[in-house]
Amino acid sequence: MPPKDTRGRGLRDLRISVTDRCNFRCTYCMPKEVFGREFHFLPLQQLLSFEEITRLARIFISLGVEKIRLTGGEPLLRREIEKLVAMLAPLPGLRDLTLTTNGSLLASKARALKDAGLHRVTVSLDSLDDSVFRAMNDVDFPVDRVLGGIQAAIDVGLAPIKINVVIKRGVNEHGVRDMARHFRGTPCVLRFIEYMDVGTTNGWRLDDVVPATEIVRTIDKEFPLEPLPANYRGEVANRFRYRDGQGEIGVIASVTQPFCGDCTRARLSSEGLLYTCLFASLGHDLRAPLRAGKSDDEIAAQLGAIWGARDDRYSEMRTTQTSDLPKVEMSHIGG
Repeated sequence: MPPKDTRGRGLRDLRISVTDRCNFRCTYCMPKEVFGREFHFLPLQQLLSFEEITRLARIFISLGVEKIRLTGGEPLLRREIEKLVAMLAPLPGLRDLTLTTNGSLLASKARALKDAGLHRVTVSLDSLDDSVFRAMNDVDFPVDRVLGGIQAAIDVGLAPIKINVVIKRGVNEHGVRDMARHFRGTPCVLRFIEYMDVGTTNGWRLDDVVPATEIVRTIDKEFPLEPLPANYRGEVANRFRYRDGQGEIGVIASVTQPFCGDCTRARLSSEGLLYTCLFASLGHDLRAPLRAGKSDDEIAAQLGAIWGARDDRYSEMRTTQTSDLPKVEMSHIGG
């Protein structure tokens, strides 16, 4: 029997971080002031091997997981990531295998990922304005190279592609309609995300949040929208389609419209710590039992106990005070 947590939520989605490293220094995620040249990332021997990740994935699937998303850091920095995809793709019971990337290396990796069995990709892209995009990634990376990666993914069939757009007040909210205009009628689905207080290094303030309702109104003025039902229970995005049939968008309103009640996600860090909430402060060590020779049944029992005790509902309880509590950094568990 798949485990349920204390609020009756099952375990359906697993996000696996394959590296804590990233080649961007986005100001809302890995600010350069913290993650500078002197920052110590995890050494390779502390990362879960592809074999360990695959074994854990198989155990998670036995407990009800149907969807796995590979994240980072930037997952395409993990050497031969396509080999891990090829190991995960055939696992019985896995319905959806996806990967989230900043797109910087996607043009060179898209074909190998598709051939290995990846179903889809999600690309983080916060602005089409090159100067704004370079400022937000803070490593002067041009937006055209990310757009080239998106096109490469389309060309090899890694679609529909989701485009994640984090909106921050005073930084990029003026580009919302440009985003909608650019991706309407393409095999891409925009997902506008409210700026969140993940971790403790991004200087989050409630005043910097652009509410999802404002984003929808902004687009609706030029491109009329109508709501769509959720694809499944626990889907984080509120979906809308263009009334003229040119596709859809979604908004993820974790700050203004919390969806903790239906959350079915677990997150595995690159060194094997299991986090039951995006805003958790402590993880549960799964690498130790793996390397100590514990059986699959023993690890499954441990996972079931962890999930069964879960009572996370951070977004429902969020205040300006709780936002300052210690939390794992988003860059460490992939958002």
